[in-house]
Amino acid sequence: MQRKIIPDVVPRRNIRALKEKDTVLDCAAIMAEINVAAMIVVDGEGRLIGILTERDLVQRVLAKERDPAKTTVAAVMTKNPDTLSPDDAAMDALELMQARNYRHLPVVEDGRCVAMVSIRDLYAAAKSALEEDIREAEAFVFGDRYGA
Repeated sequence: MQRKIIPDVVPRRNIRALKEKDTVLDCAAIMAEINVAAMIVVDGEGRLIGILTERDLVQRVLAKERDPAKTTVAAVMTKNPDTLSPDDAAMDALELMQARNYRHLPVVEDGRCVAMVSIRDLYAAAKSALEEDIREAEAFVFGDRYGA
């Protein structure tokens, strides 16, 4: 079965977002509050324009000794990030994330982020798909009474 990003891997949700003028300190506080490792950045109309991850905070702010209270999200975000569509296949998304060394990707529909998928979400979906395939193969090979 070809699993789709939504609804097979993650549900559609309201994603908390940042604006370009927000500070990195604001971002870190929100990330800690809602226990996430990546935040999206949107324009005034709510359209995705960037992403800011824990890795970005470490490499672009802390390692460069920038003041998080004065550094804006716009200064350190990844602009125009790669995205997924709700109908994208989970395995294709996993390959993209592995190839580009991403741990989080926004799921976008009509320019708006409708979910965030993590590498953990995709590994869990792949594991579940493999387990289902194994159960079906065992039922085919050994019949219904196998494992009873």
